[in-house]
Amino acid sequence: MTIPGPVPPPSNSLEAMSQSYIDCYYSRTLATSETYPSAGGRIAADVCIVGGGLAGLTAALHLTRAGRSVVLLEAQRIAWGASGRNGGFVSAGYATGLSNIERRVGPDQARELYRLSMEGVEIVRGHIADLKIAEAQPVSGIVKAVRYDTRGAMRSSRDKQEREFGMRLRYLPREEVTAMFASPKYREGVLDEGAFHFHPLNYGRALAREAVRLGAAIFENSAVVSVDLEGARKRVKTRDAEIDAEQVLFTTGGYTGAVLPALKKAFLPIATYVLLTEHAPDLVRSAIRTTAAVLDDRRAGDYYRLVDGGSRILWGGRITTRTTDPRDIAALLRREMVTTYPQLSALKVEVAWSGLMSYARHLMPQIGQLRPGVWFCTAFGGHGMNTTAIGGTVVAEGMSGESDRYKLFAPFGLTWSGGVFGKAAAQLTYWSYQAADAAREYRSH
Repeated sequence: MTIPGPVPPPSNSLEAMSQSYIDCYYSRTLATSETYPSAGGRIAADVCIVGGGLAGLTAALHLTRAGRSVVLLEAQRIAWGASGRNGGFVSAGYATGLSNIERRVGPDQARELYRLSMEGVEIVRGHIADLKIAEAQPVSGIVKAVRYDTRGAMRSSRDKQEREFGMRLRYLPREEVTAMFASPKYREGVLDEGAFHFHPLNYGRALAREAVRLGAAIFENSAVVSVDLEGARKRVKTRDAEIDAEQVLFTTGGYTGAVLPALKKAFLPIATYVLLTEHAPDLVRSAIRTTAAVLDDRRAGDYYRLVDGGSRILWGGRITTRTTDPRDIAALLRREMVTTYPQLSALKVEVAWSGLMSYARHLMPQIGQLRPGVWFCTAFGGHGMNTTAIGGTVVAEGMSGESDRYKLFAPFGLTWSGGVFGKAAAQLTYWSYQAADAAREYRSH
């Protein structure tokens, strides 16, 4: 296989390249300017990966290190979807809670799965350190904050996680929470000192560079139009290329097309929204007095963190089954921000954006083998930074025969999402969460 390298950048390339991503904080702060060619001609490889998000890139890097020849096809740009425009939170756990996982698989397997999520955090941290990805800008600490008195439940949960998993968690009573976050809303919290937040787009692009350096072939703007997965050798076609591979791995998410119907039907594309405020360091510091990121513990809550040296706020929240952008993204999120921090009423929004995540009905990643030589690794909505890392790792281990750890996810397979009925149910559930959050917060005052 002839390995194409990155395409040499033209002059003023960072500005030009950022325009091929949606306008957001991450595309405005790209560290490097490489691009990759579109696929063309007939290409043979051991593995063809469909999808250039963090799961696909992690798998590509692992398989290339294991000596496999890898072709990765991305319909847009590397980490163009949810992988490169999310909140940037890297912490243990899944979109559903440990108690829900236990009810499905029992306590022993649930603990194994939770430890995998912890390993996912360390995989990301290790890549940043080993590959010297300074542009990923990791910052330690994520606080889970609540708007009501948990009557000891939060402290007990902290104790259990420390006891069972050895996590570094610090309970924050109200006075400590308000010292960090000058908001009348928060009552208590837990600081996860082992978690961190970072620049996911720069991180994903660094994984791509390393995979290519080791021999992988990455192609951008190369949407898959058809597949033939029946024979011993699989064929994947784009507009201008045909890839012949022993194994195919699908790592597409909320933007999945119809070439593999079993995958597309198995999860819902769910939109979330994010804004970036103007540069206003003094005003920002009047509200948020820590570099730790914040995860509002409401089931329909917000997540936010300081960026640009603490001079801006990146604020995310709200989810919806509506996959087109409303006109008032910025206004919707800004209302949440100012309700939480009234002193920020004069703070302006510079840009707002959305992205589609993939959620399965069981709220767990979907990782496994559809048939011999055909693999899937998707549905990372809600906790994608750690779960894409461990998902890409265990599926690559399965493909190369290193381990069968991917089978831990077998109980969470490609369950039908419910189609339009599933979308309606998901939206109603989210609204019910919002109502329950509001009622609980009201009762605590």
